[in-house]
Amino acid sequence: MKLLIVLTSHDTLGENGVKTGFWIEEFAAPYYVFLDAGATITIASPNGGQPPVDPKSELEAAQTKDTKRFYKDYTAIDLVAHTFKLKEINQADYDGVFYPGGHGPLWDLATDEDSINLIEDFNNYEKPMAFVCHAAAALINAKTPDGTPVVKGKNLTSFSNAEEEALKLTKVVPFLLEDELVKNGAIYSKGSDGASYVKQDGVLITGQNAASSAAVANLLVEAINSKK
Repeated sequence: MKLLIVLTSHDTLGENGVKTGFWIEEFAAPYYVFLDAGATITIASPNGGQPPVDPKSELEAAQTKDTKRFYKDYTAIDLVAHTFKLKEINQADYDGVFYPGGHGPLWDLATDEDSINLIEDFNNYEKPMAFVCHAAAALINAKTPDGTPVVKGKNLTSFSNAEEEALKLTKVVPFLLEDELVKNGAIYSKGSDGASYVKQDGVLITGQNAASSAAVANLLVEAINSKK
């Protein structure tokens, strides 16, 4: 099993100077699901190199057994520190792709042409794709060959408006992800704030928030294995 993980390269919450990036738990939990399933893992980002980490995801309250495992795993730390540039990545080399969240993707992966092209290629070849939390922003500009939004008519989830309101960031983010997905024709649903909630529709797998990370990763592994 060859898996690609795509991380954000964006490190600032709008113009307020507060730092953001990818959420460690949303990377770590899936990474170890994939690793323990025997996958070969490649990590990429728009700019390559070390992607920014959301400082809030490093706070003690945000730590889990998977993040603690990651902090001691120098092989994983080195992989994250030396990500490939997205423009160097070809979907033909992978069985599936996973996008962790954090607020960063709202600013870069939502409009990054290399990411959009990659998602469109995975979709066209019917290869499993998984997105957690704000990472679903990477879907909003992806289209099928006839110009239809990839998310149109798809049952999916993402970080919700209510969860964004709870963080008091609705006026900071460039758009509300739930609204944007619905605008593009997605059949959006959500669970309780902060609780694991996942949806699978064909090759598209989505999770609402960090608590959904491992569940989404397990569904991705199952989807890949079922196609082999």
